[in-house]
Amino acid sequence: MRLLDRYLLRELLVPLGYCLSGFLLLWVASDLITELSSLQEKKLHVGDVAQYYLVKTPEFLVLVLPMALLLALLYSLTNHARHNEITAIRAAGVSLGRLCLPYFGVGLVASAAVFALNEYCVPQSADAAEQIRNSRSPPPDGTPGRDKILNLGINNSRDGRDWIIGVYDLRTAEMLKPVVISKLPDGSHLELRAARAIRVNGIWNCFDVIEYRRPAQPDALPVLLLRTNLLVTPEFSETPEQIKSEIQIGSGNSLAKARRADIPISVILNYLRLHPHPSQAAALYTKLAGRLATPWTCLVVVLIAIPFGAASGRRNVFVEVASSILICFAYFVVQQVCLAAGAGGKMPPWLAGWLPNLVFGMTGLGLAARVR
Repeated sequence: MRLLDRYLLRELLVPLGYCLSGFLLLWVASDLITELSSLQEKKLHVGDVAQYYLVKTPEFLVLVLPMALLLALLYSLTNHARHNEITAIRAAGVSLGRLCLPYFGVGLVASAAVFALNEYCVPQSADAAEQIRNSRSPPPDGTPGRDKILNLGINNSRDGRDWIIGVYDLRTAEMLKPVVISKLPDGSHLELRAARAIRVNGIWNCFDVIEYRRPAQPDALPVLLLRTNLLVTPEFSETPEQIKSEIQIGSGNSLAKARRADIPISVILNYLRLHPHPSQAAALYTKLAGRLATPWTCLVVVLIAIPFGAASGRRNVFVEVASSILICFAYFVVQQVCLAAGAGGKMPPWLAGWLPNLVFGMTGLGLAARVR
């Protein structure tokens, strides 16, 4: 790495650390003010509250990392421009593109970090934070536990199969009193009832099984086909991951949320495997496109910051701070409008997810080309 690259990175990473720390303290303070009474009602101790906010940190970083990067870039570039360092570097034969190469590297690393946090950390951290929040509040009598779901219904429209599960364990994928109804080409149904089902080596094993065939005629009596202690069912292709996707998306509540980190890409894809033609296709594909486009926001802010910060002249740093806030506000307004239009079917899902990045990225490239 060249000496110039190390210098530019150092001058960027220091304000970036300060921005992230400042945003973190501001977020914790503001959230604590609104949630303090609720946390007290949950009888949480000081250590529990600290652990609660520590666990929620990945979710916060996903939201503020692009803003912190934009602010840090504008601050560092403006400082270089005010001290004529950018002019001296370019006079030495270094092009603007080569000068900004370290910034694009930071943007790429930040994009990868946002993607990893969104997919692997945020969903688990949200569940862990909820567990900490309720750790000192015993569950009501008669509830099966935090990892169990009562009366779960699963619809597999791909294979024409419906599941009705008395109790489903999210941790072990064990089922109690499952009923599986499979549609046959002649209009009849196969109905399998079991006392318990577990997944062994990728195959569902059902215990104490009774299987009926229900004719297509409404007044016809069911025909008993099978009664056994153990039945191995490799034809049941539903995986625990797909069942979890049905739990998260099936109700449609998650798709209506404004948060970008509520449904991982893997969950959306698993749901689409069960439902090749979902009823809420526009909202689902818009959510997928939005989540694919979100990490690239960090690269977009680099493109935006370069023309605003690298232009020559002595300018007030506070003007650049106000500019970054205005840019972030405009970006998120455009993003929410596009996502709402895509979910409502008024815009192609891929365009709704990627349009904010395309508009602001191309604008940044156009302005950067005019920097002298």
